[in-house]
Parts: sequence; C-alpha cells; structure tokens
Amino acid sequence: MSKRALITGIAGQDGSYLTEYLLSLGYEVHGIVRRHSVAENQNHRLHKLNLNSNVHTYYGDLLDYPSLVRIISEVQPDEIYNLGAMSHVCISFDMPSFTIQTNALGVLNMLEVYRTTVPDAKFYQASSSEMFGNSVDEDGVQRLTTPMNPVSPYGCAKVMGYNLVRHYRHAYKLHACNGILFNHESPRRGSNFVTNKVVKGAVSIKKGLQDKLELGNMDSYRDWGHSKDYVRAMHMIVNHDEADEFIVATGQTHSVRDLCETVFGKLGMDYENYIVQNPKYMRPEELKYLKGDSSKSREILGWEPEYTFETMLEEMIERWEAEL
Repeated sequence: MSKRALITGIAGQDGSYLTEYLLSLGYEVHGIVRRHSVAENQNHRLHKLNLNSNVHTYYGDLLDYPSLVRIISEVQPDEIYNLGAMSHVCISFDMPSFTIQTNALGVLNMLEVYRTTVPDAKFYQASSSEMFGNSVDEDGVQRLTTPMNPVSPYGCAKVMGYNLVRHYRHAYKLHACNGILFNHESPRRGSNFVTNKVVKGAVSIKKGLQDKLELGNMDSYRDWGHSKDYVRAMHMIVNHDEADEFIVATGQTHSVRDLCETVFGKLGMDYENYIVQNPKYMRPEELKYLKGDSSKSREILGWEPEYTFETMLEEMIERWEAEL
C-alpha cells in the first residue's frame, strides 16, 4: 500500500517540487490549498499536479482549525509536511500580525491536530535560516548551536514554530522534526523574491521590455541552493529513525551584488548599468549574512546538493527567456 503524505503549502515552490518527488517514490499525495492562493505560478503548479490521479487537494487554512481536523482525519497521512506559511520576509514587516498568526499559531494548530488525530504519523516543519538573524559564529557560519536572534516578524514567528515542534516532540513523544532550510530558489519562485526578481528583470532588460531594475540592499549575503535539492532533504529528515533538527544549506554565500553580476554577466550585460537602489525595498532591520553548516545532514542523512549557484541561476534564466 502506498504511503500517504499531506502537504500544507502544496501550491508553493517547495510544495510542488516535494509533490513531484514523493510521486516518483510511489506516494499518494494530499495537499491543503488556501482558497485565495492565486499568486504567480500557483494555479499553473496546481493544474499540473492535479493531472496526476495520486494527487488530491483540499481547501483549508492553517488558521481554520476545523478544516485541519476534517482534512487530517479524512486523509490519515503517514507523513505531514508543514510548508504553508506567509513566506515573504519583507512583507512580514507590513503584515506582522498576520505573519505571527500564520507562521506561529498555524504551526500550533497543525501540531495539535497531529497529536490528537494521527499521533503515529511523522511530522516535518519548514523552519528557516531567518531564525538566526544576525547571529553568526566566529568562523562566519550558522550552526544548530548558533543563538537565534531574528530580525523580522517572519523570523520571530519561525522561532516560535521551531520551538513548538521541539516541545511537542519531547512532551508527547511524537516524531516531529525541524528542517532549518537556508535560502532556496528555482524557476518556480515568485518574482517578488530577489533571485527571481533579478533574473526576470535581467531577461526583460535584455529583450528590451524594461530599462532599469530597482532593488534594495545589494550587500546582503545569502546561502542560496535549489528547491529540488532541499525537498529531497525534507524527505530524508522526516524519515530518519530519530526525529531531530537538521540544517540544509550549501555552505557557500553570495551577496545580492554577486547575484546581479552573475545573472547579468550570463546575459552579456554589466549590471551596474541597469540597477537602481530604491529605499522602499530596504528592510527596517536588515539580515546581513547567512551561511549554513549542513554537515549533520550530509554525514547522518547522506544528503548532498546536486545544483550549484550557477546551474540554479542558468535554469531560472532559461525559464524567463522562454516565457517573456
């Protein structure tokens, strides 16, 4: 009998890639979709997934407890992947209350329904490198032991969700895991995220569709990987014999300036001729530097990324060259 997985946020970048990966392993996949999830790419992602008879979607919301009870009771999943969230860090400054409710109380709702409905299932929580904020070890790396000092409503909410998962695991003996994923991108990333914003903007400029690209802080450093690599890690984490916390990261860091130089360079352009810094894209408190230590994931789980920074960007460029 096929394993059943339930994914919140199935319409998102990671949810769609995770669905495809689980289907390749023979899973039956069930997903929760918010009624107003109509952002760029989401309808296309869902349409493609729903063509498979082993994918089933349901309307629900992390803040609507009865819908979670109904869906989880009906599905009876073997594995739960809680990927649903208000996922844009910059927007979390504009919508702090909604962010805290969705990304913290939403996790609590999921854990409670999990505990009371399918306690023998395995639970994966999508935690984030944003939880570290500007904390970094002396060697310039964030580890599981690095203090968490978030600098955004998004990061604060993710810390609460992270700690709730740890609490429920210890208090109720549940197989509940945290994956602390550093930044991960793909052609399916929304173009309001800086990587895809830069790629889409550069291709648009190359094709004569726009003249300039407005960005915020050019000197923020991020550890960027590919979503396809990271969803494989999610499956490894939740299926490890012992529920635990794991960091998933490339161990390399690049600035937004590096990103622009690489993308524009691949298109034969000098980014300095086209980028305009706009203060409205600056965060009230900036997260300056992220570089993750994923040695535990590599040594215990055997996880290794297949994409490099450059091959990830090349795939994203190909998407926009074909679509614009």
